[in-house]
Amino acid sequence: MTEQIAPRAQEKRAQETGAHGTSAPPGSPGEVFGAFLKLGLTSFGGPVAHLGYFRDELVLRRRWMDDAAYGDLVALCQFLPGPASSQLGFALGLLRGGGLLGGLAAWAGFTLPSAIALTACALGAASLAGTDGVLHGLKLVAVAVVAQAVWGMTRTLTPDRARAGIALAALALVVFAGSALGQVVAIALGALAGLILCAEAAPARADVPGASVQLPTLAVPLSRRTGALLLALFAALLVVPPVIAAATGVQALALFDAFYRSGALVFGGGHVVLPLLQAEVVAPGWVSASTFLAGYGLAQAVPGPLFTFAAYLGAAMGPAPNGIVGAAIALIAIFLPGLLLVTGMLPFWDQLRRRARAQAAMRGANAAVVGLIGAALYSPVFTGAVFGAPDFVAAVAGFLLLTVWRFPPLAVVALLAGAGIFLG
Repeated sequence: MTEQIAPRAQEKRAQETGAHGTSAPPGSPGEVFGAFLKLGLTSFGGPVAHLGYFRDELVLRRRWMDDAAYGDLVALCQFLPGPASSQLGFALGLLRGGGLLGGLAAWAGFTLPSAIALTACALGAASLAGTDGVLHGLKLVAVAVVAQAVWGMTRTLTPDRARAGIALAALALVVFAGSALGQVVAIALGALAGLILCAEAAPARADVPGASVQLPTLAVPLSRRTGALLLALFAALLVVPPVIAAATGVQALALFDAFYRSGALVFGGGHVVLPLLQAEVVAPGWVSASTFLAGYGLAQAVPGPLFTFAAYLGAAMGPAPNGIVGAAIALIAIFLPGLLLVTGMLPFWDQLRRRARAQAAMRGANAAVVGLIGAALYSPVFTGAVFGAPDFVAAVAGFLLLTVWRFPPLAVVALLAGAGIFLG
């Protein structure tokens, strides 16, 4: 989805606010929460569309910063694993609100509307379970949406033979390995291949390769020491909880670890978390494959970040803690690694983003992401939803509605949920 188009007068005012950094006086966490609550209630269409909504509301309308600084933040969030739009929102809130409280206000405003809606759906799953046709239609929605993600990311992240080859190799590895470890290895090998094959893949830019780089800077209200501590906390939470969970058998800690690890290993946007979560919650029997795919379909019907799918899973799973407590643990755990990373990296980003080798590694990792989502499109999405010719036609129709006719995702959800009643 393309960015929202603002009037020319707004565009001109935004361009006149300055060349770098923020262009409006510092705000408050309350102001940040109000702005992001509006976005959390209206931002449909996925991470790419969210970037457009953010720019329209915060750069053009509210003039929190200029386009140069906004582009700088987008680059950082695309570089890191995690939900890019949520990380960007957290960074914008942190800069506008004067620190971590501003970042938390932005995250809460953008995330809670969809998280609450999905938790409510999970708590009402017993009543939904009797409507097999609706659940089947939601699974077909998942097929259409993931296919759209593969199509769009293929065009942008694998534009040459080298990256297309990395994507194909990653797809084959994940399909045949069939485990979360295979997914992690695929991303790591993709980054390594990027160092070798993608060093010259990006178009030459006069403002990037040389030592005399002149890029916009950001007034980050955090020291490098604070950033380093946050990065250390990110690493500690990746290592310590699984050890303690294995030794004690505490389900709440195992739940936190599963969602934290999934959030920490996601490159390329919300859809990439699908195979990671499937391996973490479906394989051990915490959530059935049918409930998983139905929830993923429901997640397309709500605005805000796709990672709020975690709230649905935490509430719907069998072993306790589940319900509202499980939803809260899963939601916090899946977002926490990405937010720790973006906050910890902000003080260091200006120097790191100038390094050509880091850019090449990320190009390879992003190509591997395309293969990862392609493998997820096959299993569990397609194999769990398409059982005959009518299902296939409905899924393709949903894909075309999203990509060719540009129907809103909510409309596609409603149409395929209705079609599922007849197909069921």
